[in-house]
Amino acid sequence: MNKLEGKVALVTGGNSGIGLATAKRFVAEGAYVFITGRRQTELDAAVKEIGKNVTGVQSDVSKLTDLDRLFATIEKEQGHLDVLFANAGGGEIAPLGAITEEHFDKTFNTNVKGLLFTVQKALPLLPEGASIILNASTASRKGTPAFSVYSATKAAVRSFARNWTLDLKERKIRVNAISPGVVPTPGYNLLGLSDEQVQEFVDSQAITIPLGRVGTPDEIAKAVVFLASDDSSFVNGIELFVDGGMAQI
Repeated sequence: MNKLEGKVALVTGGNSGIGLATAKRFVAEGAYVFITGRRQTELDAAVKEIGKNVTGVQSDVSKLTDLDRLFATIEKEQGHLDVLFANAGGGEIAPLGAITEEHFDKTFNTNVKGLLFTVQKALPLLPEGASIILNASTASRKGTPAFSVYSATKAAVRSFARNWTLDLKERKIRVNAISPGVVPTPGYNLLGLSDEQVQEFVDSQAITIPLGRVGTPDEIAKAVVFLASDDSSFVNGIELFVDGGMAQI
């Protein structure tokens, strides 16, 4: 039997990168999946690429009215939610001394506020024993030049997993964080870097990874499937690093 047979899942930021790869894996494992994205054109393309058992709902997680509409849609169409992958997030390069209020607010509103209210507004739809997976990052553990605001948001995400594990223990809802290492996705271009700069960054990071290479979105997706499924039924409150060993040495 497929690992997520008959389950209903939500992947925020499911229109590209790790989110899209995970949505594909969820469907392949038998789940019905809702995906979100801010841009309708990319969202429609992702739905077409996934092909079946998927609904795309245009939404910006930093906007609470969008989240209300998202969960109203899920409730109307499926009535409940078994798996939540709070994946939507992003960041831009800004060294200390050049950080603006706009940069700070944009990053925290998506990565922290948006993630928090995504989970909180999903709670009425989650049955006992549901699984919540939060997308954190190795950036919360390792220093990165000009990336302090993003890294701070991901440290908050890791803290959420610890605390919410306790808040939801009576409902036996598991909350885990997954921390990808260097995994090139379209989001890397949103950092404010050119294609050439992204490649230079990836190459410079690969030599610091014990496996000698960067990861792929599908490698992260397979780990998310593990946390979403009964294979991880006794795994709760953890941070699962999928980083080729980069943050472990």
